[in-house]
Amino acid sequence: MSRWLSDLAPALAARQQEKLYRQRFTLDTAQGPLVQLKGGDVLNFSSNDYLGLANHPAVISAFQASAEQYGVGAGASHLVVGHQQPHEQLECAIAEFTGRERALLFSSGYMANLGVLKALLGKEDVIVQDKLNHASLIDGGLASGAQLLRYRHNDLDHLDQLLSKSVSANKNARKILAVDGVFSMDGDIAPLDALADMCDTHDVALMVDDAHGFGVLGEQGAGCSEHFGLDQQRLPIVMGTLGKAFGVSGAFVAGSHDLIETLIQYSRTYIYTTALPPACAAAALQSLSIIKTQPERRQHLQDLIAYFRQAISALDFNVLPSTTAIQPIIIGDSEKTLTLSQALLKAGILVTAIRPPTVPVGTARLRITLTAAHSFAQVDQLIDVLRQHANLA
Repeated sequence: MSRWLSDLAPALAARQQEKLYRQRFTLDTAQGPLVQLKGGDVLNFSSNDYLGLANHPAVISAFQASAEQYGVGAGASHLVVGHQQPHEQLECAIAEFTGRERALLFSSGYMANLGVLKALLGKEDVIVQDKLNHASLIDGGLASGAQLLRYRHNDLDHLDQLLSKSVSANKNARKILAVDGVFSMDGDIAPLDALADMCDTHDVALMVDDAHGFGVLGEQGAGCSEHFGLDQQRLPIVMGTLGKAFGVSGAFVAGSHDLIETLIQYSRTYIYTTALPPACAAAALQSLSIIKTQPERRQHLQDLIAYFRQAISALDFNVLPSTTAIQPIIIGDSEKTLTLSQALLKAGILVTAIRPPTVPVGTARLRITLTAAHSFAQVDQLIDVLRQHANLA
């Protein structure tokens, strides 16, 4: 065995000592507001299943029917023989739903972000990103070889300075401004209308990672582009995921015909991987139908968010000003955050402790997520347990 492999154990021990060690929960039941963990029932406030569709009977039935017809796996990449009718139907439906010419399926949001940036940019180009962007956007920017510039979170003045300098120094470079639509650890929404204006001024292409907005935001649930009224011209690159509000798995990129054809030709994370199981595509199509026809799910979620924020305001917690399903409580110290999370779990509430390096040092937090499957009574239970353990914050 190589000598360096023996160095892994001390590094893991150091991470445990710093209270930054990541561990998995193994659920004994399907995803939902009430799950079983180690044989006991707990209220789940950690899921990204924002509309409660992961365990919806119609979505399950669509998955089962497609698996019976098309099998369990795609059997190949999209460009060999892995592209099947459910994939094609879903791509067309997503393009129409987002108001774009075309859409392209990827196996995950991480792979989509990586594949887009590496396909479109090279070492002569520039990628500008918010400091709090998802890791996949950061990694995609690094993998592209382009000059990576990061501006302070939602600081439009700092962004303008970076764009002005990059434009003057790299007149012929391709430039992309990539940003989370909804920031996954803070829950706030990027000011995409202002960002689109800046991109128009500086001749920069705007890309949004709409993982946490797609299916939830907008009048029809089409995400951040609909929420801000941004068409394909103003927001040319939209990445969205199917494993959160849609309750399934996979991701997509939507945009112009030329953008999608370029990704088909050059995106290595699309070309060199097995296609999403066709049953997942069929299930996502069913989720899309529910999202279009049942706006009451989104409304219930918004009502729960307002209810939670009103109730938590009476307690002495540092809650970030989020209007989305992601409601973070900043604790600061990693050990205290972990202790509080463990105490809540003993009281029957599952809320994940988020610590560095996922979030900046000194901003460890409880990341509470609400879903349309939750009830007001369950939110009351959450608030009651938080009140009982406020001394640990």
